[in-house]
Parts: sequence; C-alpha cells; structure tokens
Amino acid sequence: MTAHTDRLIDDRVALITGSTTGLGKAIALRLGRTGVKIALNYANQDARAQATLAEFRAEGITCELYRASVIDEAEIDRLIATVNADLGPVDILIANATCAQPQRPIDEYSWSDYQRMLDYFLKSPMLLTQSVVDGMKSRRWGRIINIGSEVFKRGAANFSAYVAAKGAQEGWSRSMASELAPWGITVNIVCPGWIPVERHANDTQASKDQYLAGIPMQRWGVPADVASAVAFFAADDAGFITGQSIQVSGGVTVG
Repeated sequence: MTAHTDRLIDDRVALITGSTTGLGKAIALRLGRTGVKIALNYANQDARAQATLAEFRAEGITCELYRASVIDEAEIDRLIATVNADLGPVDILIANATCAQPQRPIDEYSWSDYQRMLDYFLKSPMLLTQSVVDGMKSRRWGRIINIGSEVFKRGAANFSAYVAAKGAQEGWSRSMASELAPWGITVNIVCPGWIPVERHANDTQASKDQYLAGIPMQRWGVPADVASAVAFFAADDAGFITGQSIQVSGGVTVG
C-alpha cells in the first residue's frame, strides 16, 4: 500500500465522471492520493472498471465504483443518491466524461453530432451541478471543475461540433462561477491539449507527429499534467480562485 504524503484536501468526497480510464483515471488517482474519497464513474466496460477499482484500493484509496450514464437525468439522480449514501455528500465535482469526437467538414455534420457534444459538455455538467449544489451551498464549500479543451481557443478546423460544445461549456462555467461564489463554491475549467490516452490508440502517426511538432515545450503532455491542474483547483488553497481557465497544452495555447 502506498503511503499518502500529500494530504491537501483530506476528508472530502470527489465524483469524477468517466474516471476508470484516461485523464479521468489520472485525476481520480491524484485526488485519492491526497486523502479524498473517490467516486469512480463509468458507463461501459465492466472488467476495465473493476480493474481500476482494485488498483485504487490496492493503494489504500477510499473509493467506490458506480456505473451510470451522466447524460441521463434519472441515472444522475440515482448516482448522486448512491454516492451520498456510500461516501457522503459530493464536495468536488469533476465533469470529465466524454464521447467519440468526429472530425469532419461542416457539410458532413448532422445536428445529432452537435447534440451529442452538447449532451456531454453542457447538459451533463448542468444536471450534475443541479444534483449536488444544494449540499455545497449548505456547507458553504464546493469545487466544480470542468474538463474543457484547447480546441476552443484554437478554433480547430473540421471539428466544429466539439469546438462549439467546449465553448458552451466554458461560457457556462464562467456564469456558474459568478452565481455560486457567494456560497464559497468555485467553478473552474482545465483545458488540456492533445494528450494521448487509450482512446487515441488508433490515431495516425502522421497526425501525432504534426501535433507534436507544434508543441513549444517539445514533448507530449501526460495525464498527470492535467491531474495536477485539477488538484490545484480542488484544494482549499484555491478557494479565492474561480471562473478561470487553465490551458494544459505545453504552450500550444496561451492566455
């Protein structure tokens, strides 16, 4: 069992959506190592999810595993109620779950492509926040952290559905930051660049080479880079920081 030496945000409960793989798993692991109780969420691939749960528990992290679609209102209600019963009320909400992100020119998109992006990056954080915000208000403490993307600032071509939804997500986060600040609830957004994880396994080497050549820091980002930014926003020490967007892209996007 790994000793926890970086206990920054002890005795909190964090729900990280889409957290049994990729960036979400790295975020959950980082928070769990600080003493946070972790609600792992997934929508499919039971075996992978169970393996992640076992990995976390082997490290001594207090955690539970929950299968739920985070774009379905009834499933979100059930998820939050179960987390509350098992671990306690959610103090830290991290909206990370994603879906396939098709890249195509505008004349090849359908509205359903756009709608699916909006479901994951606007509807989901909105419904999740509605489910936990009353408790955060009553405790006068809360952290809502959305996982955005550099593509909104870059205005990436042939990616308009994803870019538009990420723009909506960032605007919503700013509005929530202003609305919820009087209760000590912060709302921030972490925007990774292209950080290869499991779902990028089939991306072409040419596309990877092209992107890497444009990173000023001359290296790929890794999931731990994103997890560190999230952990910063989640900590008590970040209680006076809200409505902010951090670009975790090695300098691809600045400002």
